Amino acid sequence: MPASEAPVASDTGPASGGEAGTRTARQLNAGLIDVLKRFDALAIAVSGGIDSMTLAFIAHRVLHEPPTMVHAVSPAVPAEATWRIRSYAAREGWRLSLVDAGEFADPSYRANPVNRCYFCKSHLYDRIRGLSPGVIASGTNLDDLGDFRPGLNAAAERQVVHPFVEARIGKAGIRHLARWHGLTDLAELPAQPCLASRVETGIRIEASDLAFVDAAERHIREHAPAPANVRCRLTRSGVVLEIGGIGAQGGLMEETHFDLPRLADLAASFCKEGGRTFAGVRPYRQGSAFIGAANDAAKSN
Repeated sequence: MPASEAPVASDTGPASGGEAGTRTARQLNAGLIDVLKRFDALAIAVSGGIDSMTLAFIAHRVLHEPPTMVHAVSPAVPAEATWRIRSYAAREGWRLSLVDAGEFADPSYRANPVNRCYFCKSHLYDRIRGLSPGVIASGTNLDDLGDFRPGLNAAAERQVVHPFVEARIGKAGIRHLARWHGLTDLAELPAQPCLASRVETGIRIEASDLAFVDAAERHIREHAPAPANVRCRLTRSGVVLEIGGIGAQGGLMEETHFDLPRLADLAASFCKEGGRTFAGVRPYRQGSAFIGAANDAAKSN
């Protein structure tokens, strides 16, 4: 069996309904195309991460009516994500719209409540609806359904579709698809949610803080083994550096052989230069900036 046809374990667990067996990249691709071809016109929200980028790439290649790609440029979006989208759009001939979704003008978003993502996604999807009459699609995958994601409520209210979910594809399947399509730059991308996700619940979202986080993470990634999940969390105690391997949920720092003392020193120096307090290093844990009510909501989700 060619390497590109190697089977990927099907996504299992509560979100997938216990699906068993394995699927090859060809089967994953065929299933996704079946879902995509149900829609006459699509507007895809493209963040610059592997999920939405892979979806956009495949949809553009297979749909008779080219989809509209919409990317929100914001202080909360890493500059490299916007650069990646521009590069792909130029290379692949995407119909791309760069927009300001307007979330920074919303006091509810800036207050950074536990459901901050709801306000962000509401603005984004409303902005996309104003640009395109087509169905709005997101890169949400099966694994996302088990997380605390208030943005999914905003999506449901606006009839946003999630092709990866409908095709029963999770994160591992998306990485498999990216490799199969030759998207090697995307296949090993660490998860890269918006920069506002680094700010502890209740701390006001400020553009200057997000610019610091973006710069700090880029600086640390230059010295960390690639690929790696690098997060600089802004907490009430100061800046906390989190490090882990792709998919790590905590406790994997030793296994991935990071030079933690060196990375901690780099982070401390960067914080000092930026007039910030460095509060230490810990294993990467998804969503750790959510505190208080978020924990209860996540457990019940």
